[in-house]
Amino acid sequence: MSKAFTKETETDDEDDLGDDTPALPAGTRNYMTQAGFEALRREYRELLHVERPKIVEVVAWAAGNGDRSENGDYLYGKKKLREIDRRVRFLSKRLEIAEVVDPARRTNFDQVFFGATVTYAREDDSEHTITIVGIDEADVDKGQVSWISPIARALHKARVGDTVDIRTPTGKETIEVLKIVYEGAGG
Repeated sequence: MSKAFTKETETDDEDDLGDDTPALPAGTRNYMTQAGFEALRREYRELLHVERPKIVEVVAWAAGNGDRSENGDYLYGKKKLREIDRRVRFLSKRLEIAEVVDPARRTNFDQVFFGATVTYAREDDSEHTITIVGIDEADVDKGQVSWISPIARALHKARVGDTVDIRTPTGKETIEVLKIVYEGAGG
């Protein structure tokens, strides 16, 4: 059988990562915190200098074992290598266009902008705290939301005491800003 019929398809789409990393909106910058930038850079270096060489070694060993069509180590290794290469390309592009924002350098700490940690009250009087971060560093389980998320957009430029409307899966909800803090700042 021809290799043309057995090869897995590859895609050059930098946003097709097999994970939940969203695409940047057209015409926007890749804002990130310093910690988020460092985390992406660590991942990039780990993949490029540790993980990729390990997989290349396995693939080279497996290729030397003869018939590659039924060689699981070879086939899995090649697939893993494509995944790593795709992620490295993605990270490289994201790091290249990254704009690190230091929230502590803000001059007004009484409004919600990138990097703010905001405590708000919902209509049921429950309080929640979120930190507005870059797209690549958002982690809802840790209370970190992307600056392009609906709640971050709704809170943008709000002050303590302001109420804002957000759209939720169950409809519109009004929340009240209780507290705004910028890490490392006197705010």
